This record gives sequence, C-alpha cells and structure tokens, in this order.
Amino acid sequence: MGIDIAKHHVKKGARTAPASEDPYLLLLVKLYRFLARRTDSGFNKVILHRLFLSKTNRPPISLSRIVKETGKVDDLSSKFIVQVGTVTDDVRLLEIPKLSIAALRFTQSAKERILKAGGEAITLDQLALRAPTGSNTVLLRGKRNSREAVKHFGMGPHKHKKPHTISKGRKFERARGRRKSRGFKV
Repeated sequence: MGIDIAKHHVKKGARTAPASEDPYLLLLVKLYRFLARRTDSGFNKVILHRLFLSKTNRPPISLSRIVKETGKVDDLSSKFIVQVGTVTDDVRLLEIPKLSIAALRFTQSAKERILKAGGEAITLDQLALRAPTGSNTVLLRGKRNSREAVKHFGMGPHKHKKPHTISKGRKFERARGRRKSRGFKV
C-alpha cells in the first residue's frame, strides 16, 4: 500500500491536551482522563474534551442564563449544574433560586450570590467525588458568539456589521470627499 500523497503531512486538528500550562488545569485533565478511561460515562469524555479548549471556546455563562436554561428542568434541587468555564454574575437578575453549580471558576460576586441563596459553588474535582459518572447533572455552556470581536466579523458594504471606529457619526469613516452624499466630491 502506498503513501497518501494528497494528505501526507496533514495533522488532526482536535486537541489532545490543553495548550495552557496551568498546573491546576493539568491536574483536572489528569483526573478526568482517568475517569473517561475507567468509566463508561460519556459525560466524563465531554468534560475532558472541554478542558482542552481555548479560552474563546470556553465562553462564560451568567447566572441569569443558568436560571433561564434550567427553568424547565424537573427536580433541579437534587441536580448539579456543570459549566466548564467561568460563571459570572448578572446584576439585572434580582433574586436567584437555590442552585448547586460546579464550574472551573466563579467570579467573586457570582459565588457570593449563589452561597447567599443557600446554594453550592464547587469545583470540577469536587464534582468528580460527588458524581463520578455525571449522574444527576445538567451540562451547560456559554454562548460563543457573544464576544465583542464577533460583532465586527464579515465587515463590508451593506453587511451592517460593527465598524472598528470611534463613532458612527458624520465625521467617522463616511468617505468624505469621495462622494456628494458625504459632504463633497473632489
């Protein structure tokens, strides 16, 4: 059998380890690599894969979105909400229910509000002790395309994307001097 010349030096794109050198993250990877191998649970494989992802692919999720997404989950009080990323606070949400959340990290105000409501905010290694196969968990993730950078993608005429400019006023990026409708034409 010969060598596939067309795809000879093509590498697989999927990550097999995190690019980060964070020792705590690497310990979590070691733990979930073991659990993914030794349990039949797909949950552990998903968590392991999400631990490998870059920061842009691990977007944060706010408390308000968690409350919204888990509104129809039955028997939520006995379940853990899992987010491989950051859980952030949302000041627009006036009161939050009692929630048990496991995440990579929490913002200070989000953690305070969860604990004040009588809930739990635990790390993923603590979750591995409580639910090694991911039973009674609700797995969530944040929205990837809510980043500021995404608003500018695909910029062009008649595209209605956000310009990289200080303001969208008369004086800014309006092609003054090139057409009559924009001040004057030379």
